[in-house]
Amino acid sequence: MRTLPLNALRAFALAVQKGGVRAAARELAVSHSAVSRHLAELERWLGIPLLERDRSPRVFAVTPQGQRLARTTLTALYDIRRAADALREQRSRYAVTISTTPSFAARWLLPRLPALERAYPRLEVSVLVDQRLDDPQNSPSDLAIRMGRGPWPGVAAEPLMDDVLYPVMSPARWKDLGRPRELADLRRLRLLHDRDPGASWQLWREEHGPPELDVRRGARFTSSDLVLRAAAQGLGVALARHRLVLADLAAGTLIRPFGSHAIALDRAYWIVTPHGAATRDAVKVVSAWLRREAEHQRGADA
Repeated sequence: MRTLPLNALRAFALAVQKGGVRAAARELAVSHSAVSRHLAELERWLGIPLLERDRSPRVFAVTPQGQRLARTTLTALYDIRRAADALREQRSRYAVTISTTPSFAARWLLPRLPALERAYPRLEVSVLVDQRLDDPQNSPSDLAIRMGRGPWPGVAAEPLMDDVLYPVMSPARWKDLGRPRELADLRRLRLLHDRDPGASWQLWREEHGPPELDVRRGARFTSSDLVLRAAAQGLGVALARHRLVLADLAAGTLIRPFGSHAIALDRAYWIVTPHGAATRDAVKVVSAWLRREAEHQRGADA
């Protein structure tokens, strides 16, 4: 244990997980050269190469032995973190942590948590936000809610609810532009783009057109919440997920200028948990509540 290069192992495992030396350096808040030195140190200590250097220098390619070492190291580090977190927090059996995207957390989950608290006063629900689909086996959360086309390998994914996609814009901007109502009018409107691939203007053009719609133009935003806020500020027209934009439509800060035209997104949201993990009673309660909330919204939309 005295000679085990723990810092080098951590840097290498993180570089493999993040897909490169620079990403690992950002995560560790150290220089790129410091991570490179750690990798060289680890290779010298092991006496075998961990990186495939016969490829392009721009490609971070790891040998099979390196992949095995990185997986084992990450598993061990996550085990240590979970043990340390358990000692630091001493969470009660009523504590549940949900991981989801920032937009879903802000626009769907958080507004419903007061009702959950009233129904189950003992529950202590924490929310972690992340755009990525983390490995639940190595995640501090008890369950995750993810958007996309599941299921995914290595996790248990249960469909939560579907969604609908349609254009929205601010009523003031809509009036300023002459109250556009026809889909052909989209050609002269400023498009706002969401990084979510399931809410792209390319999908809209393929489904509804117009064929001449230039989906390359327009501003880009890193979350559904941001793109909807931009639309509410009159910056352009955005493609909205129905589940995330309902409050804006009800408040009148956004409108649907093109009527009932929409794209159906089947199984758009999922409850994701580790495969084969024992589920605590508190987590079962929250999962069942999430399903009831989704069913209630489906009933309200009918």
